Amino acid sequence: MMLGGGGGRGREERVPQWGPQETRELIGIRGELERHFSASKRNKTLWEAVASRMRDRGYRRTPDQCKCKWKNLVNRYKGKETSDPENGRQCPFFEELHAVFTERARNMQRQLLESEHPGGPSSTLKKKPKRSGGDRSSDELSDEDNDEEEEEEGDSGDERPATSRKRKAERDKPKGATSSTSNSIHDLLQGFLQQQQRMDVQWREMMERRAHERLLFEQEWRQSMEKLERERLMMEQAWREREEQRRIREEMRAEKRDALLTTLLNKLLQDNL
Repeated sequence: MMLGGGGGRGREERVPQWGPQETRELIGIRGELERHFSASKRNKTLWEAVASRMRDRGYRRTPDQCKCKWKNLVNRYKGKETSDPENGRQCPFFEELHAVFTERARNMQRQLLESEHPGGPSSTLKKKPKRSGGDRSSDELSDEDNDEEEEEEGDSGDERPATSRKRKAERDKPKGATSSTSNSIHDLLQGFLQQQQRMDVQWREMMERRAHERLLFEQEWRQSMEKLERERLMMEQAWREREEQRRIREEMRAEKRDALLTTLLNKLLQDNL
């Protein structure tokens, strides 16, 4: 048993130390995935993603090593946040961690406001007094520690996740807000239907007016076409009459010419005899 324990400690001692830049990379990657960690309770896959991104940046760390290092950083950050001078000196990455957990607090507040929209934000702010940044950050960090312990042990912790707080906030929403929301939705639907009816009446009137205008235009066009057709027939009739008169004149000139030629020939014949 002692040999086994010594061998275990030897393996732990052989784990490479975390450098400052490597630690900053871990904090940055963990901050990028903060929204996914807040939304999910089972974080094993997410820590594998953290280790994969660390490998992409040239650092070979297992998911358990990344998770253990993160828990140590959180503990040191909690000590610094509670104004513990000794722990504060042991957290050289306070600013990076503070940025991550400030963004987490903003995301949680935004989710609560979105879950209670449209009648919930004002009532929630009245119910829950505003806490200082230090208390809020400490509670959120405690929630994360409890969530990670639940993942390892498979039991439910004492702290509720963000989704449970959302459901509780929805249950605590006043009934008056729900009724006012229903009334406002009813008024909006009624106004929308009235506006739709007005638009339908206007559209129908416009279509009738366009149909009447099209009918008048067709009548005018038909009358103009009939007038042009009559004028064409009259011009054609006049042309035919002129052609007939010209033909009659040509025939009469031809008859006179033939008669004149016949008379001249007869006279010449009589002179020769």
